[in-house]
Amino acid sequence: QVLDGAGLDVDFHLLSPKGETLVFDERKSDGVHTVETEDGDYMFCFDNTFSTISEKVIFFELILDNMGDDGQDQEDWKKYVTGTDLLDMKLEDILESINSVKARLSKSVQIQTLLRAFEARDRNIQESNFDRVNFWSMVNLGVMVVVSAVQVYMLKSLFEDKRKSRT
Repeated sequence: QVLDGAGLDVDFHLLSPKGETLVFDERKSDGVHTVETEDGDYMFCFDNTFSTISEKVIFFELILDNMGDDGQDQEDWKKYVTGTDLLDMKLEDILESINSVKARLSKSVQIQTLLRAFEARDRNIQESNFDRVNFWSMVNLGVMVVVSAVQVYMLKSLFEDKRKSRT
């Protein structure tokens, strides 16, 4: 997501380890992409060459699902469990509930991070608009002062006696 910069747009490329283009977005302000991955190094690039004068502030988040040995962690729990089948079932239910809460909490953190990025972009736009309004208000005030001074001068000149009085 582009948070700040002229136009709030940028090009985005995502390449697979084989060099194939998986995602290509041209001049977008934000985007969400889900990609099935394979082993290897991926390359992603934010490209601002079309706007060489202005710089951009970009927020991005890389979320990797099902990384590591999540299945192995669950198996580690099972080897410590001894007892009846009923106890095993209860522990399996508890483990499933904990994993569900963990996944939902992780999703909540991701959504809050995304909302903070939206808030930062909106704040930058708002501050830019505030500066622009203040600038043009001062220009307007200056023009009004000049116009009023010219009007006072013109009115005074209308009521001036142009005849020279001799005493």
